[in-house]
Amino acid sequence: MSTLIEVNNLTRQFGDHCAVNNVSFSLDKGEVLGFLGPNGAGKSTTMKMVCGNLTPTVGEIKINGYDIIEQPKLAKAELGFLPEIPPLYPDLTVDEFLSYCAKLHGLKKAAIKKAVEHGKGKCGLSDMGKRLIANLSKGYQQRIGIAQAILHNPSVIILDEPTVGLDPIQRLEIRSLIRELGKEHSVILSTHILSEVQQSCSRVQIIHHGKLVLNESIGGLSRRMTSSSLLVRFRDQANLNTLRSINNIESVDTLEDQQYRLHHKQGVSVAASVAEMAVNQHWGLLELTPEKHNMEDIFISITQDSDANE
Repeated sequence: MSTLIEVNNLTRQFGDHCAVNNVSFSLDKGEVLGFLGPNGAGKSTTMKMVCGNLTPTVGEIKINGYDIIEQPKLAKAELGFLPEIPPLYPDLTVDEFLSYCAKLHGLKKAAIKKAVEHGKGKCGLSDMGKRLIANLSKGYQQRIGIAQAILHNPSVIILDEPTVGLDPIQRLEIRSLIRELGKEHSVILSTHILSEVQQSCSRVQIIHHGKLVLNESIGGLSRRMTSSSLLVRFRDQANLNTLRSINNIESVDTLEDQQYRLHHKQGVSVAASVAEMAVNQHWGLLELTPEKHNMEDIFISITQDSDANE
């Protein structure tokens, strides 16, 4: 599998403020990377450096083997970019706009028509060529923005908040398009919408205070989201030491009304052991509920842990 993006020890200072602090990652062909971070985390600054719009204070960025500082033209030719607000000309038709963008990407006259047809086909715009951009919905305008980013068949596509402002059906369509693009290109999806990452990406990174605090496959993330705690309630008072002695239980939180939260090892079920213990000790089991952790829980936990460790 070929590596299309290599980012090594990326740092960006603005005076005394370190916006991005020693960030390194790579991206292979066929991967869709979800790039997450709270406001001010350094996400946009990192994307600007990867796109070549901002020079790093320290660090190296290679796009399909080309150094973006030493070989900027060759490196940028491997990139397609959709900013959060697509740079569209509403008074042009779809064909006129995409033809203009193809010229900006340096395509030869003979290749422009084929590239425009290919871009429209990929983005579900084949019947829209003669339509004025101003008359199209926001969902179709996003598709045009993505089409202009892939006209020159780049190795890497960077999409900044591609579904903001879309209705649910349009969001589903754009997510499907992103997954399709990920089969032929590397895609970086910069977003703050957590569900977007789960449904569109193969890997996720979280940046916080300029540092990468998570770099995980979606499979690994899914494992984090399986139950790792159990809510139990007993009729009578339970013995905490006896509860803690159950295999794979790591800690016990005492709640109200004989209710407890049992934290256990990831991927292990302790429900049967707890039920058996409750029967043997005559505690009277009233509740046994596995707790699931969603993407938002994990995001908050990771960023809060990062704050605590600073």
